[in-house]
Parts: sequence; C-alpha cells; structure tokens
Amino acid sequence: MAGVFLATLYEYSPLFYISVVSLCFVVTAAMVLGWFGFDVPVILRSYDEQEPSLPEKQMVQVTNPFALELGSGSASVTDGVLVRPCCLESCVLSCFWGCEVSTLQGVLHAHQHGMMLSTHQHFQEALNLHYYYCQKFHISSEDRAERHAQIPADQGITDFGPLPRQRYPLVAVLTLEEAQERHVNDIVASVIVIHVPDDKYKLSARILFQYLLTSQGSMYELKPLFMSADSGGMSGSAGSGHTFTPSDTQSEDQIPVMEEEDWSEGTEGRDCVVCQNAAVNRVLLPCRHACMCDSCVSFFQHCPICRAFVQESFALTQSNDCQ
Repeated sequence: MAGVFLATLYEYSPLFYISVVSLCFVVTAAMVLGWFGFDVPVILRSYDEQEPSLPEKQMVQVTNPFALELGSGSASVTDGVLVRPCCLESCVLSCFWGCEVSTLQGVLHAHQHGMMLSTHQHFQEALNLHYYYCQKFHISSEDRAERHAQIPADQGITDFGPLPRQRYPLVAVLTLEEAQERHVNDIVASVIVIHVPDDKYKLSARILFQYLLTSQGSMYELKPLFMSADSGGMSGSAGSGHTFTPSDTQSEDQIPVMEEEDWSEGTEGRDCVVCQNAAVNRVLLPCRHACMCDSCVSFFQHCPICRAFVQESFALTQSNDCQ
C-alpha cells in the first residue's frame, strides 16, 4: 500500500517534488553552514560529531594587594567623594583631581616602555602638574575606613567643562608604601579613574577604568565578569580584585587571576546554564560571561547569554591535575 501511495503521489501531485526539493535544500544548507562555522540545529547533526574546542587563554596566579570602592553617601565635585581602600599591605592613596586625559594615557604608556611608576612621587613627577589638585592618604593594611577626597573651595572648580572632556574628574592611585614590599609583589600600583558628577554632567559617581601596573613594566586593565542571573549569579562586576584581562596595549598572552577565595564563594551554587548540572567554571571572551562548565564550553561557538562569537575562554579555578 505504501508503494502504491508513493507512486500515485509521485505521478499526480506536485507536492512530492516540492517536498523532495525542500528537504534537499535544508540538508545542503545545513552542511554548508556547518562548514563555515555557523551553528546548525541539533536535529541535523550527527551524535558523533564533535566541534573543535575553543582556544584556552593561559593563566598565571598573582596577588593583587590593592582594592578600592566608592563609599557611601552622595558625591559631587563641590562636596567631594568618599572612597574605601582595602589593601593587603600598607599603601599610599593619591587622589588627582582634574587630571588631563592625554597626560594620564601618556604616563601609562611610558610605564610600559621603561619608566617605572611605583610610588606617589613617581606619579606626581610624571603627571607634571597636569591636574588641578592632589590629595595624599596613608593607608595601613587593616584600615578599612572611608576617605573623603575633595577639591578645596578656594580652587573655585565646580565642573570639568563640556563633553567630550579633556580631564578626568578624579584619578585615584594606590602604591605600596614600603620599599621592600615593592620587590615582593608583582603588582606595584593601581590606577582607578572615577567619574564624579558636577554641575554640567550629573551622571552618578562610578569607576570608569582600573589599571594594574607591574614591576616588569606591564599594564593590565581590570574588567568585570558577568554571571547568569538565572543561576543566582550577579549581572554586574565580579569585584575589584578577582580577575582581569589585558588591555589593548598588552602584548602578553597570559591573563593574571587574583588569588581570592571570593571566587569559590561567588560561584558556589551557580550551575552551568546549558546542562544545569555542573558548576560554572568558564569565562567566555570577549563578552566575559561566566556561565558554562568545563564540559559544555567545547560545544559552543557563541555565548548562550548574549550570542556573541566566542574567541577563547579561561577557567576560574584550575583542577589539581592541571596545576
């Protein structure tokens, strides 16, 4: 009966030709898309097919002695801003108000080309008075108190001009106070660019950029990671001392990761968004979503959260057999 039905359908119905052509087109299109690296629906794939694993970013373990966060209360150029430094060693907090953008970028560039910046005096001399006002605070390793940074009223500064601006409102620099500590720690300075609202631009106070300078003359930009809210994660910054990726000017292919126990606490109980079974342990680059486990990451070329193309990934924690 089936043979008679197919013969009748073949002889009298154009739907047979349409069905055959459509099926051939879908299969051919899936094969072509698969060859060029596009995602193919799972139903069209073979179970034995294995996509090539993503390149893994090489990691090294380092300790970041610096952390800085904005304090409580309102902030403005006229009233000042509260900042809370948290340092593992005694350090110096330098607050440069109205620092020129081009000057700061030139100073950071110079650090990568031989001019070591590791003390308050080094930064003060390198900036060469291309700022409005400078404050200096001494911070002990157990000190968690907030510091009030403010431009004196007699300076008469209420804003930093129209957009686009030529000056950063506030640049906070953390450096190690003891000389022997600068020889022990790989990271010798932290540069934090902070936006402070004023009369012309009332965007709330926030940290814009964070840079870490090393004793080898390298510079890294500290960036937040993003975790899936569905798995109890946080959609904002992963903290100021957990992990960071190299800035565009960094040529090394290794990403330092802070030795912080907060990562194990922060990712505990957060499951992979794909299998919903294993713990989250993979960060995808360049979107920086931490959302998959070690097993599932090899099956995806696009981030399951934002659909951005994944160039490489790295592990939040290394297994014992990889160390």
